[in-house]
Amino acid sequence: MNNVPGPKSRVYEETLQQIRLIIKKDGLLPGDKIPSERELADRLNVGRSSVREALRALELLGIIETKRGEGTFIKDFSENHLVSVLGLFVLEDSKAIEDIFEMSVLIEKDALMKILQSFDKKKLIQLDQDFRKGINNPQELMGKLIHMGGNHLLFRTWLVLADYLKAGSKLKEPPIPIYEELMSALVLNNRNLVLQVYERISKYKNLSL
Repeated sequence: MNNVPGPKSRVYEETLQQIRLIIKKDGLLPGDKIPSERELADRLNVGRSSVREALRALELLGIIETKRGEGTFIKDFSENHLVSVLGLFVLEDSKAIEDIFEMSVLIEKDALMKILQSFDKKKLIQLDQDFRKGINNPQELMGKLIHMGGNHLLFRTWLVLADYLKAGSKLKEPPIPIYEELMSALVLNNRNLVLQVYERISKYKNLSL
């Protein structure tokens, strides 16, 4: 039997990829609403049935969620309760907690270096002001910084790691002023100072594990 996908299958697969590109191009974050089924069909010049199948696949993958009467939204992976439940069992091993913490540190440090390389002072100042006003807590701030780093896969990975650490450890965040120092160093685009302040943040967290 010939297993080569037919035209309908190819249209569906291409539509799925194009929708994911639209999500990335539009800079949509967890909680953001994605374009409607009709708008996606118009933008991609495909039938609504192909869009509907692609959206269903994304929903099954846990990338989007549909709220009746409101629309379809990018799913907030930080609210993945299954990860938290599994973490209670997986992270009984202290070595596993240490390994996951080390991985999260590597991701955070990498994101900070990428931010300095693609320096966007205006965005950093706004993020700094929001944090000082109490709009974001330390974990949310770090999440936004990692997202600014530009690697979406690392951002998604970090969200899952953060959930595991929250579920399986007694990780404590450093005092707010240390994060304010980090933001000041980023705004100044001072690499050495950023690394010094982040080292204090990671050591504080590590001691609380």
